[in-house]
This record gives sequence, structure tokens and C-alpha cells, in this order.
Amino acid sequence: MLALVDGDRRWSAPEVDAWADRLARWLDAQQLGRGDRLGVVAFNLPDTIALWLACRRRAVTLVPFNARLTEVELQPLLALVQARLVLRPPFTFDAQGLEAAAASPARGTDVAALLFTSGTTGQPRPVALRWEQFDASAAASAGNLQASPGDRWLLCLPLFHVGGLSLVHRCAVSGSTVVLERAFDAERINGLIDSGLVTHASLVGTQLTRLLEQRGQRRVPASLRAVLVGGGPVPTPLLERARALGLPVLQTYGLTEACSQVATERLGHADGASCGPPLPGVEVRITRGEIEVRGPTVAAPAGQWLATGDLGELDAHGRLVVHSRRVDLIVTGGENVYPLEVERVLAAWPGVREVAVVPRADATWGQVPVAAIAWAGEPSPAAELDAWCRRSLAGFKVPRAFVPVAELPRNAMGKLDRRSVLQALG
Repeated sequence: MLALVDGDRRWSAPEVDAWADRLARWLDAQQLGRGDRLGVVAFNLPDTIALWLACRRRAVTLVPFNARLTEVELQPLLALVQARLVLRPPFTFDAQGLEAAAASPARGTDVAALLFTSGTTGQPRPVALRWEQFDASAAASAGNLQASPGDRWLLCLPLFHVGGLSLVHRCAVSGSTVVLERAFDAERINGLIDSGLVTHASLVGTQLTRLLEQRGQRRVPASLRAVLVGGGPVPTPLLERARALGLPVLQTYGLTEACSQVATERLGHADGASCGPPLPGVEVRITRGEIEVRGPTVAAPAGQWLATGDLGELDAHGRLVVHSRRVDLIVTGGENVYPLEVERVLAAWPGVREVAVVPRADATWGQVPVAAIAWAGEPSPAAELDAWCRRSLAGFKVPRAFVPVAELPRNAMGKLDRRSVLQALG
């Protein structure tokens, strides 16, 4: 049975298992065992997938870091998680002659991964997800999509996001194939779809847009059975355009703390008006307009509800309709941008009196960050501000525009009124 495809290279399930066993012995040699944290700058590489499988064999906690971060951004995260070992590509693993240590595989209650998600301070925070939550997420997704070993999942989501890592896990559990893409290339991925190799895919809205732009009017073959679309609100016209070409898109809502999917449209009942009902075993309720979730996939004490900070409602059929994502969070091409983080960088530029970073709607990326800046004197050129930001921030976090303003609006408590900033910038 085929387990992993990376370009022209293919591995069977026994070959991937043997690879993971070798890496488990390598972990033994590094004296990494139950509860130890292994940091990995997680590019979409076959080695990253094999490491994830090896970690379960030794109950090691994987900490995947965003491969797009600068060293300035990475250092505080490294200090926060205190990993025993941190790996950066190119990876070199020499397991020749190493014997396995007396180690037991992970239990369900062991922490599988620490994944970073948004925080109210602008600093990403690690969320601990246990193996039992990954297993429950895989089972819930399988129940929704009727998973089978013959499924072949396109993986072009990053492995440092919960969507990418949970995709690998559900394929390992169900015996399905991971079709790994190291970067998103619309022409190449359309070719994979047309070849019949890919039966399922997970995309963010920006990727779907690019896929359709490159595809033109070519209809999608019936071999592609489901495409999950998440990472933020998806425009209804985009979903309608996809369905017109036979692309079986299913809108989904999820979050890191719920080990990826919470609600997903059902095959044969998708219209893009909602994110569908909760997955099997997952519960959703609305409290004062806020979406709350609980279940075996959720990183919260058993039986307790997790407040997501997102706003929505349940329609008459129990399907989740999301009105807005987390307050102040900017979602651009599926990547999270925390305004405060960008504001801190800009505030260090000479002459900046105060700054606010807010989202602006964008046809390609869904949202992009823009900065409103109140200056103490004459505004600096946008090119200089752009270069300054790129010294400390990944490219997707850099504002697309730097708009000078006389002052930033604040409410009666003296707090920044971001809604008024948005209205002022149009």
C-alpha cells in the first residue's frame, strides 16, 4: 500500500514504518524519550513526516516551528518551549548500527505536539495537543468523509500548522496516502488532480483562488472526491465558481485548540452557506454570540467548553455559520497575523508616535495587514518602513500600506478603537 509520495519518490507503508523505526532509534541515541520536546523548523519534507511518526514510537513531543519565521521571531519561541533539541534542515540522521532502547510507545494522554496559535498579546502561544486528541480528530474526519485506505490526500498545508499535521496523522491512522507538496504551485497541483493521483485535498481560500485562476475552464475529474477549505472565511462566489467546475469543495471551521476541524460540510449537502454541522463526537454551542466547542478533540478538561473567541450561530439544521474570526486577528492566505506584534516593530521606527495595524479586504489573500501611523514629524517613505519590517517579520506580516493619520481613535477608556481605524482607512 502506498503511504507517501514526494514528487517522483514513493514509499510503501512498510517502507515508511521502517524509516520511522530508524528515526526512533536515532531519538534514543539523542537521549530523547517520554515527554521530551523536539523542536523542528518544519518545512514540508518527507523527513518531517517521518519524525512525527517516530515521535509517537518514543512518546516524544514534537514542536514544529513556522519555517517562514525570521531568526528574530524564532528566538522567543525557542526560549518559551525549552526544547531538548532543535533541528533545522538539512536533516542528517545516522541510525546505522543503533539498537532500539527499552522504550514504550506513546499513550493517549501523552502530549503529541506543541503547536503555536494566536494570543491576546500578539505573542504566539503553544497549545499542547495529546495523541488521544489527534486520534479523535482522525476518527471524526473519517466518519464525515467515509475514509478508506485508497484515499490519497494532497498535503500543501504547512506541517507547522495543525491542519497539515492532522492531515498526516489521519492518513497514518486510516492507511491512506500523503501526496506531499513542498510548496504551493497551482499548475503542478492542477496536474496532479487531472492525473487522478489526488482524491482529497485541504486548502485555504487563497490556494483555492490560485488553483481556479490557473485552471481556467477545465472541469475537475470525478477522481477528486473532496476538497476541504478553511483557514478563514471563504467568499461565497469563490465556492460557487469552484463547484461550477466540478470541484467538490467543503467549507470547514476549525482551530488549533480543537486539533483542526470542528465543523465541516457534508458530501452531497454542501452549499457554502455554512461550515456544516459539527464533526461526529464534537459539540458546538453559541453563548452570547460566541462559538464554544467541546469533545474529545478539544484541548480543554473533559466535559468543559472551550470559548473560541469567534462569533457565529447555528442555523435551523444545526450547521455552524461563522460571522467573524477572533477579535483583531488578521488571516492572510491562511496565515495568522497578530497586529500587536507588527505594531511593536513599527513603533521602534524613529518618528512613529503611535501605530495601529488592521485588516484590509483583499481579493487574493482574503485579508492583508495595513498600518495607520500617527507621526511626530514628517512621515518616512513607505519603502523604508517596508524594509524595516522585513528585518524582523516574515513577509506575510509586513503591512501592504502605511497610511499617515493625524491621530488614532480611542474609546472612552483610552483604548485603541480598531473598528474606527478600519472605517477611517476604508
